[in-house]
Amino acid sequence: MKISGADLLVKALKKENINTLFAYPGGQAIDLFNALYGVEDINVVLPRHEQGLIHAADGYARSTGKVGVCLVTSGPGATNLVTGIATANYDSVPLVCFTGQVPTHLIGNDAFQEVDIVGITRSICKYAVTVRKREDLGAIIKKAFYIARSGKPGVVVVDLPKDIQQQLGSDLYPDKIELRGYKPNTAVHIGQINKAIDCLRISQKPVFLLGGGVNIARANSEMTSLAEKTGIPVVTTIMGKGAIPTNHPLYVGNLGIHGSYAANAAVSECDVLISIGVRFNDRITGKVSEFAKQATIIHIDIDPASISRNIVVDIPIVADAKNAICMLLDKAALLHIEEWKKQISTWRQLYPLNIQLKDTSEITPQGIIPEINAVFDHAVITTDVGQNQLWATQFIELTDNKTFLTSGGLGTMGYGFPAAIGAKLGNPDKDVIAICGDGGIQMNIQEMATAVVYELPVIICIMNNGYLGNVRQWQEMFYSKRYSKTCLLWRKGCSTTCNTPDAACPEYTPDFIRLAESYGAKGIRVQKAEEIRPALLKAKRTAKVPTVIEFLIEREENVFPIIPPGNSLSDMVMGGEE
Repeated sequence: MKISGADLLVKALKKENINTLFAYPGGQAIDLFNALYGVEDINVVLPRHEQGLIHAADGYARSTGKVGVCLVTSGPGATNLVTGIATANYDSVPLVCFTGQVPTHLIGNDAFQEVDIVGITRSICKYAVTVRKREDLGAIIKKAFYIARSGKPGVVVVDLPKDIQQQLGSDLYPDKIELRGYKPNTAVHIGQINKAIDCLRISQKPVFLLGGGVNIARANSEMTSLAEKTGIPVVTTIMGKGAIPTNHPLYVGNLGIHGSYAANAAVSECDVLISIGVRFNDRITGKVSEFAKQATIIHIDIDPASISRNIVVDIPIVADAKNAICMLLDKAALLHIEEWKKQISTWRQLYPLNIQLKDTSEITPQGIIPEINAVFDHAVITTDVGQNQLWATQFIELTDNKTFLTSGGLGTMGYGFPAAIGAKLGNPDKDVIAICGDGGIQMNIQEMATAVVYELPVIICIMNNGYLGNVRQWQEMFYSKRYSKTCLLWRKGCSTTCNTPDAACPEYTPDFIRLAESYGAKGIRVQKAEEIRPALLKAKRTAKVPTVIEFLIEREENVFPIIPPGNSLSDMVMGGEE
C-alpha cells in the first residue's frame, strides 16, 4: 500500500509510542500537520514560540524518560529550535526534531524560508540528516529514534523537504535497524570493575561523585543501595542532584563553583574518587591541576569520548551507569572509614549553607526553597538559569518522589518555565514548580498562554531582585561593582553608572501579577516571610490554571560559597568576606 511521506511520519510516531508532539505549523510543514489532523492518539501541543516548544519537549523527555518530539516548519521555525537543541544535547536529553524544508529541487537556491538546518545544527546535536529520497524515509525516522535513545542520549534533527512529505511510497516502517559503525557499548568490563573494587578495598577516604548520567540511567535506587552497602559518602554535580535522596545521611552536597564547603573539601581530600556519569566540566573542577590531586580516579561513563577528556583518570570504565553500578553492588563490601565520615560531618557542621538574615521578616531564597520542600512532596521542580538555579541546587530537597530539571551544560535562560509545561504534560498527577528569576522568566513568558489554554496548573515562583543577579554578583565581586546593563529597573532617566539600589529606583516593568492575570492565570505577590507558605498552598490548591508567585527578595543577595575564576576547589569564598 502506498501512502504519503507525511502519513508515514504519523504511522512512525504511533509505532514509536509517541503520544505527545510539540509542534508549530508553517508553510513547509503544512502537509505534516494535515496528516495529523483528527489523529486522536497523538496529543499535538501548540506552544507560542519554537524555543518554548523545544524546551517543553525537553522537560517532557527529562521528566518521563521518553523521547521528546518536535515538529516545526523551515527557516525561522527551524532556527528558533537551535538554542533548545544545544541545551538538550549538552545535557544528554533524547529529542527527535522534525523540520519542514523547501522541496528538494529548490534546496540551495535561496528559496523562501530556506536554511541549511542540518549544517547549522550538526555540531550541537547527535545526528542531523535531510531526507532526499522518499524510499529512505521510514528507515531514517527509525534511525533517528534509535540514535536519540541509545548510548549517550541526545538530539537528532530530521529535515523533511516538502516534496518528500507529499510523495507516495511504501507504508512499511521497520521494526528495528542496524547501523554500521554505531554500536553503543552498555556492557561492563569485568577486569576494570575488579580493579575499581581492589582500589576501594584499600582506600581510607573514598568519595562517590555522581553526575547526570546516574539520573539518565534511572539508577537512583541501585546507587543508593551501593552507597549504603559500602558506606561511602556521596557528592553530586548539579545534574547529578537526586541520584540518591538529599536527606540521606551519606549525601554530602553539590560540588563545584557554588558547591558546599564539605563537598568541595571531600573531593579535594579524598584518596579514591569514584565518578559515575560525570563530564568533569570547569564548573565542578575549578583549577584542573589541583582537582582531586591526591586521589585515584575511577570514571564510569557510557561515552568513551568523555573519559580523560578534561581530567585524566586512572581506571576508565566505559559502560552504562546502571549496569556498572549493579556490578559494583554485587562485588562491593562495607568499608570501615568512620574517621573520614566524621571529618566530612565536621565540615558540614562548621560550614553550612546559609544566608545571613538582617531581619527575620526578609524574604530570602533560603526561606522560600525550604517552604517549597515542605509543601510539595510529589513534584517535578524546574529552574531557570542564574542565581535562582544556584539557590535551588543548594537548598532543594530531592527524594524518590521528586524530580529536578535544569539546564546544566549550556546554562540557558528561559528554560525553566517551558520545561515545566512539558513536565506537567508528561506528569499530570504531579505538582510542577518552576523556580525562575525575573530576567529569565521574560525570555519565554509567552508560554503562559500555552499553560492557560491546556489547563496546566504549573506554579511559577519568580525570585525578583530587579537584576540579572548572577552577572551582577560577578560585577560586584570581580569588576569593582560596575553594574553594566544588569539592572532591570533601569529607565532612560537613570544614571548609566548607578550601582546602589535605593528607594528612588523606578518601578519594575512588567507587573508580573497583572501580566499573569492578563493571560488568564493567577498571580500572588509575596513581600513578607510569613506570606511564603500561604502563597504556595494557595497555588497548590488552584486547579486548571497556572499561578505566578512573585517573591520580592533583597536586591543584592549573593550566592555563596563561590570559587573565584581560575581558583581551585579549596579557594572558596564563603560570604561576608571582603
